[in-house]
Amino acid sequence: MPGSDAPIVLDAMGGDHAPREQVAGAVAAVREHGVQVVLAGDTETLRPLLAEQGAAGAIEVVHAAEVIAMGDSGVRMGGQRCTSAAVACGLVASGQAGALVSAGSTGGTVATAVATLGCASGVLRPAIAVVLPTAGRGTVLLDAGATADPTPEMLAQFAVLGSGYARALLGLQSPTVGLLTIGSEPGKGNRLARRAQPLLCSAPVRFTGNVEGRDALAGAVDVVVTDGFTGNVALKTIEGSLRLAVTETRAALTAGPAGAVAQFANRGRLRRLAERFDADSRGGAVLLGLGGTVVIAHGSARARAVTRACLLARDLARTGITRQVGQAVAGSPASALS
Repeated sequence: MPGSDAPIVLDAMGGDHAPREQVAGAVAAVREHGVQVVLAGDTETLRPLLAEQGAAGAIEVVHAAEVIAMGDSGVRMGGQRCTSAAVACGLVASGQAGALVSAGSTGGTVATAVATLGCASGVLRPAIAVVLPTAGRGTVLLDAGATADPTPEMLAQFAVLGSGYARALLGLQSPTVGLLTIGSEPGKGNRLARRAQPLLCSAPVRFTGNVEGRDALAGAVDVVVTDGFTGNVALKTIEGSLRLAVTETRAALTAGPAGAVAQFANRGRLRRLAERFDADSRGGAVLLGLGGTVVIAHGSARARAVTRACLLARDLARTGITRQVGQAVAGSPASALS
């Protein structure tokens, strides 16, 4: 509930670098930021790692016998109750934890969260929302990977979810919404996009029309709506492009005889630029439309990203943003689409 000081539960076994990086990130969140964290995972594996960090006894471990592997089917694993993700979701459902953080299989985590926490009233399917760095306050992109094949009605609800999130998180009173497709003209796109356009026009959002991929970072709209397949590809393409741009900019400024001077003069600016575009600085994305707060971290998350994801989860749990967003859908005409 809003204002809750319940701990954050971390799926310590999920992710490419789990559990070592997850434990290190959790310890940093506790020591450096005062976040209360509980680890869900294999006790015999996690306790020695906590001891290595000098945190034995400082962080509670709730035992989970199994883990959802990165390649496991979300549908198949969603019903498994003994995985670290399922145990973690159970703690959120029972109120023993305020939010869940997981860098494990996105499909498995989403399926488990839906099965355990349920969707908010009127929500057809949840969507992963991430805030992209732009010249302004940022742009909310959703869905970034929760539902690969949504219906047009789901896309309309994603717009409502994204608008509510932009209002609560970014402070925008009337966020603009664009549908990601291959052209800005009406009627452009595949069958899903074409069928979603009239629904978006009638949804209780400020829909301004179609946007293209190049508009995502340009701040053309406040909320970009798309299906989970396209959104995930777009997000990872953006992350890779920004990483390359920062690397090449640093190399250009530090090359040649004047490189040392340029490096010194621009060191602070480069560091701020790199941090702003670094996916690890965001920590994770929020899964909107559930009966609880879930933060999805990058599968390749290292300790720093895990720490940031725990901070994001704590802030979301304290403010009750995800519940506010879910309630907005339940109270809007778009809920009739369900």
